Amino acid sequence: MLVVVVQLELFFPESGSLKEKRFVLQSIKTRVRQKFNFSVAEVDENDKWQKSVIGLSMVANERKILDQAVQKALDLIEADGRVIVVNKIVEVI
Repeated sequence: MLVVVVQLELFFPESGSLKEKRFVLQSIKTRVRQKFNFSVAEVDENDKWQKSVIGLSMVANERKILDQAVQKALDLIEADGRVIVVNKIVEVI
């Protein structure tokens, strides 16, 4: 059994309030959950209106499956013009 844990630091350049940030973040979290079956949660910077840190995790029996899922999820997030990925940490356990 393998577990991948991803930490993403996100920047919301056009966000002017917590409400706007949370709307965009909820949209991203929902799409990542539905398309790739990741567990997703905001883990830090909850009260900053232009910044967030989210965690993604997934369990699989092959490293290849995890690597592909992580790359597709990152591609989806980076393609969203409302957010910029500032930093990412990927760890497979």
